[in-house]
Amino acid sequence: MTIQCPNCSSAEPEGAIFCSDCGANLVSGSGLSTAAIPAPDAQLYPVEPAPPPAEPLQVGSAQINLHIVRTGQIIPLEGRSEFTIGRISEGQSILPDIDLSPYDAYTQGVSRLHATFKINNNEFFIEDLGSSNGTRINNTKIPPLHDQVLHHGDVISLGRFKIQALIRQ
Repeated sequence: MTIQCPNCSSAEPEGAIFCSDCGANLVSGSGLSTAAIPAPDAQLYPVEPAPPPAEPLQVGSAQINLHIVRTGQIIPLEGRSEFTIGRISEGQSILPDIDLSPYDAYTQGVSRLHATFKINNNEFFIEDLGSSNGTRINNTKIPPLHDQVLHHGDVISLGRFKIQALIRQ
């Protein structure tokens, strides 16, 4: 079942919060209300600026790091070859490896299990897990359930939540 975007008339899956083509809000103001979650304390989440993509990566020892564009936080992906990313909600039985809940992920359209990052023989991939609001690499929507190659500096949009892939060469 699909719904139609009021802004661009794009067909979107039922339950989508934002239009995958134009980013318009698909949720009317007459739905359920939720309580605001205060922003995380800056001391709990120290901000490290990301190096410019043209320079060699000097962040930690991980081969790939995720730079949260809005906050500047760096999340290293190390110790495994696959990482799921999403947000945690109450009563969820399967949890993502990387929880974006502290970064206002719900309002940005991040699904509970949104995507998987994969590391295979020094190649890096992302796979959308059938998320409600889609995944984009450098503003190009990727099909769900298919690996897409990532390169250093690529900007990944999970709904409207933006992260940058920082890959050690």
